[in-house]
Amino acid sequence: MEYNTHREMLALPEYGRNIQQLVDYLKELKDKGERNKAAASLIRLMRQVNPQIKNNEENTQRLWDHLFIMADFELDIDSPFPPPTREEYNQKPQSLSYPTHQIRYRHYGKATQELIKEAIKFDDGAEKDALIILIANMMKKLYLKWNRESVNDEVIWDNIRELSEGQLKKPENAELIDAAEFLRSTKKKTRHTSRKKHRKS
Repeated sequence: MEYNTHREMLALPEYGRNIQQLVDYLKELKDKGERNKAAASLIRLMRQVNPQIKNNEENTQRLWDHLFIMADFELDIDSPFPPPTREEYNQKPQSLSYPTHQIRYRHYGKATQELIKEAIKFDDGAEKDALIILIANMMKKLYLKWNRESVNDEVIWDNIRELSEGQLKKPENAELIDAAEFLRSTKKKTRHTSRKKHRKS
């Protein structure tokens, strides 16, 4: 018995060994016209093997690229798209730059800091106060996700003052949503999600 571990590695395992063998056979055809016909048929077969691939130009080009890759870039056919090169395929992707901004409180996230910056731009008044309370309630909810215990509202207001560098303050008579209400809402969502998963299984 021949084990897969003893066989040659597949260039693109998602197509399977049978497709790879057909590609190898395609390379052996002497007549270019026959190779062109066989390649077109093979592309249709590759699409059937991966029915999730939508039939559009971009994905069709990807299938032809895959055909050349499985042929080890040694396939003389008339492709409807420019064939990829070995150098392009082996080229390493550009490394992504890591964000350099500092997040003072990671449990609030960068989006909270951006919201606070926008709130600072508002003119003093009822609209700005409503926005500050909205941000504070969001911060309280995020804090409770990070720390499942209760949180003192003054901690939230202190954090807002710190993150705004003293430019935002607690509106007069402002009250935040009770921590227990946030926790009850989270538990309800968890139970609802659990029931949905249970019904699907």
